[in-house]
Amino acid sequence: MIEVVIVDDEPAARRTLREYCTAEPDLRVIGEYGEARSALEGIRSAPPDLLFLDIQINAANGIDLARSLDPAALPIIVFVTAYHQYALDAFEVSATDYLLKPYDEERFAKTLARVRHRHEAELATDRQNALCAVLEQLEQRARAAACEKHKLLAELGGRMWMLDATSIELIEANRNYVKLTVGREIYHARSTLQQTERALQSQPTLRISRSCVLNVNHIREVSRTPRGDFIFVLAGGATVTSSEGYRDTVRQYLARLRVGQNLD
Repeated sequence: MIEVVIVDDEPAARRTLREYCTAEPDLRVIGEYGEARSALEGIRSAPPDLLFLDIQINAANGIDLARSLDPAALPIIVFVTAYHQYALDAFEVSATDYLLKPYDEERFAKTLARVRHRHEAELATDRQNALCAVLEQLEQRARAAACEKHKLLAELGGRMWMLDATSIELIEANRNYVKLTVGREIYHARSTLQQTERALQSQPTLRISRSCVLNVNHIREVSRTPRGDFIFVLAGGATVTSSEGYRDTVRQYLARLRVGQNLD
């Protein structure tokens, strides 16, 4: 029996992987996590044979989580990503597997066939060497992406504008559109929140609700509501509040930025 842990911040993505795994007689899901801290604790306490790991988990990076795993109890890792530039080239340099979202049952089955072979034949040193190789490539590509000048096309006042990704402070879902806040201006683009978030991958982003993503570089002030949700004031003056469902995610992210105190 191959014991499996799933780590992905998207509930739908975790559900898909869980359903695919449950359909396989030799797989048993022993853990499922939506954020890095509890995932690392769970993996350390009960190391799995196979780990499905999202490369970008909320504000935490799946690369950092992978580097924190015990080499002596290192599982087979299948990286899961919706970010095309993170995949392909990086994974071609190692034996580490990946799933590029969206994937189907056929793609999952091909990955699983390689996992089964590795589970039987691979030595721990081989697994560690493969992981080190792919992590190095992923980090190089992430650094390169951060240096690129990403542009987005959006509409304002009946005209189309090219926006620098670094200038976008806030993304909000609005039916079939997204609203992009730049200073005191609000632009519109026909896109989904997830697609726009991917386009801003060069920026440090934080999702604070199902319909709202912040560019962390533009946060100027953080306070709390009486019920414990977070209020953010952005550089251009916009004010937004996190939802109850994302309260823990936001708190954990901010806790990593705040020295010597907690946010409980």
